[in-house]
Amino acid sequence: MATIRKSSSQTMLDTPATLPAVRAITADKRDVLRDVFGYDNFRPGQEEIIDTLIGGKSVLAVMPTGAGKSLCFQVPALAMDGLSIVISPLVALMQDQVAALKLAGVAAEAIHSAQDREANVSAWQRVASGETRILYMAPERLMTERMLDALSRFEISLFAIDEAHCMSKWGPSFRPEYAQLGVLAQRFPGIPIAAMTATADEATRRDIELQLFDGTHRTFVSGFDRPNITLNVAVKQRWKDQLLDYLDAHRGENGIIYCLSRKKCEEVAEMLSGEGFDAIAYHAGLDKDDRSARQNRFVTESGVVMCATIAFGMGIDKPDVRFVFHTDLPGSIEAYYQEIGRAGRDGDPADAHMLFGPGDIRLRRQFIEQEDSEDDHKRREISRLNSLISYAEAQGCRRQTLLSYFGETTEPCGNCDNCKSPVTLKDGSEEANLVISAILETGEIYGQAHIIDVVRGAETEKVLKAKHDRLHCHGTGSSISRPQWQSIVRQMVAAGLVEIDIAGYSSLRLTDKGNAFTRGDGAFNYREEEPRLRRKTTSDSGPYRPAVALDLSDRDMDLLGALKKKRLELAQERNVPAYVIFPDKTLAEIASRRPTSIEEFAEIKGVGKSKLSAFGALFIDVVKGY
Repeated sequence: MATIRKSSSQTMLDTPATLPAVRAITADKRDVLRDVFGYDNFRPGQEEIIDTLIGGKSVLAVMPTGAGKSLCFQVPALAMDGLSIVISPLVALMQDQVAALKLAGVAAEAIHSAQDREANVSAWQRVASGETRILYMAPERLMTERMLDALSRFEISLFAIDEAHCMSKWGPSFRPEYAQLGVLAQRFPGIPIAAMTATADEATRRDIELQLFDGTHRTFVSGFDRPNITLNVAVKQRWKDQLLDYLDAHRGENGIIYCLSRKKCEEVAEMLSGEGFDAIAYHAGLDKDDRSARQNRFVTESGVVMCATIAFGMGIDKPDVRFVFHTDLPGSIEAYYQEIGRAGRDGDPADAHMLFGPGDIRLRRQFIEQEDSEDDHKRREISRLNSLISYAEAQGCRRQTLLSYFGETTEPCGNCDNCKSPVTLKDGSEEANLVISAILETGEIYGQAHIIDVVRGAETEKVLKAKHDRLHCHGTGSSISRPQWQSIVRQMVAAGLVEIDIAGYSSLRLTDKGNAFTRGDGAFNYREEEPRLRRKTTSDSGPYRPAVALDLSDRDMDLLGALKKKRLELAQERNVPAYVIFPDKTLAEIASRRPTSIEEFAEIKGVGKSKLSAFGALFIDVVKGY
């Protein structure tokens, strides 16, 4: 277990030996939900988690993005006596959540590196005085001997760990500083711990439980499905044309485009700007202030397309991201799930589109092999990547394939490309046997390109030098195009008939399943390669009309536009993201119901007492103007 770091001089923690008790307000959970957050009912899965924490028992909660994880620890924090500590991995996430809580009338604070020392000292003084109910910190700031000692003088009601998968060495986003959190149960016995995540397979969950909980706890897995996100995958052909074709139908929407390299992020942003999109690049090569400014633009403005590496995303809580587009294969199925989860957090329709090709697979396997890590970790990462390849090559419902990885079963979703346009499969027994013959006859030491050259009868320098033009398998598949052979080999890898040996210079090897196939045990069907795509024009895409939460008339849409303008004005005055004032769904309900009194405005979902007092009259004036 990791040791606690010694902090440097932190005079803001020099507080009296005995601190005043935190001003405690015991409240009913439903009163908190209604009066603070403006909702009458909990979402599925929330109430049992909240009851468990209020009852003093720790919780590991795995809930899909957009299911309301934050309320699961914020409501108990306000219903119980004492101070609640929230551990969050990113400054941006802390800032947004604290801003939202303050607007809802909650005494919340954050102490982090992006604030100057004076602001942090001031925040700590409010904690020490008992004014603060919820305090946000990063793990490295919390887990110092001095901070833990200072907090031990308080009446702590709850520890909440956001993005808890970061503490598992088996997870795809391990952060060493998170591993220190395992000592909390010993330092603060009897205090419930809420570990929250949207991304944790069974092995990751077991690791979190083993590290974090000392005694009894409950694990809640609410499901991984995000049914509002349409899932699409396409073979990478001319990726720039494919991206532009896709974006033509998404003009004016907020979206994220993930790229593998910093250079590609800049290239894509420049290309899209030239096509009239409001596109900006984001990657770790930018300085801290520039990254912060670009992230703030994306969060606060509408219609911005962020072209980013995986350096962007974990702390982004923008609810109205309408699409996530991967120009390259992600690193694992968990990474993919987490990245597409940044779309459609408001529950409205959103889209996930991924391109992939053989080069992506080869590169990802090389990354894993070159890692400075143990063999067990590399094997797990290869297994994760193989699961993602199987998802990309899925011949049936993609959602079934994705959810099965996390141990869930479901009916065909009707909201993925394979469900909407079912794949026509062809018996590939003959083609698979030709590939297997070539692999075996050449000694299982050559990669895909050479195997395809042999099967197609090519007479390259490499083929002639190895005398593979004399093999029985040479030219046996000359009637099939190279792109189709590439697709067949890719689908054979996904089906488990052959595997790529990274340590053996990406050579293809037969698996046990492949050996059984050669003996007549099993079948292989493949999807024929689609023809190369032409570049569409904007007129091909049809008119764009943004999705909204309710079925609004044209007149309601005009009012919605005016409400959004007022919201943006209020957000800019307070230097917070627009959705922190009110989410789009709340504005859509206002546009539909048109409240003209405070009493009517109070009935709108998402309007608590504090926001009713602060903003009710302002938005009613906008409604009356229509």
